[in-house]
Amino acid sequence: MFTDFKQARNLVKILKRDEEGGFTKTLAYVVMPDHIHWLVKLEKGEIPNTVKRIKSIFSQQISQKVWNAGFYDHAIRQDEDLANIARYIVANPLRAGLVNKIGDYPHWDAVWL
Repeated sequence: MFTDFKQARNLVKILKRDEEGGFTKTLAYVVMPDHIHWLVKLEKGEIPNTVKRIKSIFSQQISQKVWNAGFYDHAIRQDEDLANIARYIVANPLRAGLVNKIGDYPHWDAVWL
């Protein structure tokens, strides 16, 4: 789904609108060809509802169900370094062999830039 540039950017816009709505604070993300890695701080609600909302908005916009039923989440401990986690997240396209340098991959961002 997200090999289509327009669809990947559409998902990014949804993440940004969710933040503008006061629900989330995106710290880092990378939209891979078939999934997303999202380092997010919840401002309102709980993670299952947040993920459901993002998936639902995207599916409604393209009039197609594209998501798996579940998702994988990992709560960050206070002793974990968020910037290091963000670096790991945005380096996924490198590890997947999609690009030779992260700057060549268009669908990522992190607040530490």
